[in-house]
Order: sequence, then C-alpha cells, then structure tokens
Amino acid sequence: MAALPSGHYLVMSASPTLTLLAYSVAIACFSLVGGLLPNWVRMTHTRTQLVMSLVSGLMLGVAFYHLLPHSIAISGQAGAVDNSVWWLMVGLITMLLLLRMFHFHQHDFSGSTDEHHDHGHHHSHDHQSAAHSLSWVGIAMGLALHTLIDGVALGAVMLGESAEGSTAALAGFGVFLAILLHKPLDAMSITTVMEAGGWDRGARATTNLLFAFMCPLGALLFFFGVDLVGSARDAIVGGALAFSAGAFICIALSDLLPEVHFHSHDRGKLTLAFLLGIVIAYGIGALEPAAIHHG
Repeated sequence: MAALPSGHYLVMSASPTLTLLAYSVAIACFSLVGGLLPNWVRMTHTRTQLVMSLVSGLMLGVAFYHLLPHSIAISGQAGAVDNSVWWLMVGLITMLLLLRMFHFHQHDFSGSTDEHHDHGHHHSHDHQSAAHSLSWVGIAMGLALHTLIDGVALGAVMLGESAEGSTAALAGFGVFLAILLHKPLDAMSITTVMEAGGWDRGARATTNLLFAFMCPLGALLFFFGVDLVGSARDAIVGGALAFSAGAFICIALSDLLPEVHFHSHDRGKLTLAFLLGIVIAYGIGALEPAAIHHG
C-alpha cells in the first residue's frame, strides 16, 4: 500500500468507510420506517408474501454468490474452502438455534385475508390472539442478536472487499440490499406484537428506534474493531463472512421460505419473486471485480 500514490491510498481507505456509513444510515432508516408502517398502512397478505419470497431468494443468492466466495478469497491459504464451509455450518446452526430459542416467526402482517378492516383495528393477527404483554421481549431479543449478525456480515464484506482492492461503488451492495429489505419485516414484527400486547405508541417508537441502530452498531464495531486482533484479521474476516453466509441461508430456508411455502395461493407470483431475488444477487455479483471471486 505504501508504494501507491497518496491520493490512491486515500480512496482505498476512505471509500469503504464512507460506503459503510451510508449503508448503515439507509438500513437504520428503512428499519425505522418498517416499524412505523403498521401506523400508516395495512400490509396485505399477498404483498407481505411477495416481499418475503424476494428477500429469501436475495439472501440465498448473496450467501452463495457473495459471502462464501469472499470468505474463501480473503483467507487465501491452504484449506480456505474447508475452513469457510466449516464456519458456514457454524453460522447456519447458530442462527437455527437462535430462531428456535426466541420463536420470532412473526412475518404475516395482513391479519386476515379480508383486507377491508378499518385501520383502527389491528387486532386480527392470527398469532396475536394469545399475545402476552411481554411476548415482544423474546422477539426483540432474538431479532437484536439476529440483526447484530447481519451487521457483522456487512462490516465483514466491506473489510473483505477493501482488502481485495475493490473501490467499486457496489462494494458490499448485495449484502446491504438483502439486509435493507429484511429489516423492515423484523421491525414490523416487534412493533405489531407490542401493539397486540397493549403497549402505547411511545413505547413502540422507542423500541423501534433502538432496534434500528442494532445492525449499524454491529457493522461499525466489527469494521473498526477487527484490526485490534492484528495478524489474525484476515482469518477473522473470512470466518465472519462464511458464518454470515450460513446465517443468511438459515434465515431464508427456515424462517422466510417455510411461511411462504405453506400458502397454496399465488404460487406463480411467489416463485417468480423468489427467483428474481436470486437473479438480483447474481447480477450484483457479476458486476464485482473478478479478483473477489478468485482467491
């Protein structure tokens, strides 16, 4: 790096940082909007399922076309593939246990198939009939850990692309897009269950605000803190990328897709949305420097 002109060095060092900050702000804003949406509009059943299908495909595509290849490339050592697959499995199992522990499958915001209820009556969630006033705590805790892992994924991919010499404007864009589209669903999960438990708008807004900053917090802490480990930096970044790939695969296959799969209607549209998500992830990967995918 020292042999490069100073101006080039500044671009290399500043660009990933500024890009990550921009991504973090966007994710926080989208998360905030997601948590507020139930106050403004009624998400229909079909729209929710279409979004979930798209995000499922996008997360799978990002895991296989972005995170796993980046993990192998950044490691750049003998056994890199085996190490990456090992960490991928750890990430998948960890996220599966997290999903099982906190039971935060709360992605149907339509209430019922009847979409003509008055906006003042948001009590029709199938899962809300048994909602306890504190049931949102478990959901919030689980999703907070989940979104911290998302933040690590974003921070790791930005570090990985920076180390590989990428100054492209699309650095980490696939990971960013998958998180960006998923966070509003998570935020809506928390605020709708809080509303069902009788919590007022102020409490819901405060929780929503705290949740919105969890992903940027994870991203920034990993991005700026990983250098503290010195020579182990590349190994940690590579492991974090593979771990995140496993988490993304688990979220898509065990959290999002099963909810979509059990709906017999609109199968054609939902399948197309799923495939579109994969195509988008692949398309973004095709625009990245070839060196990223060949360690």
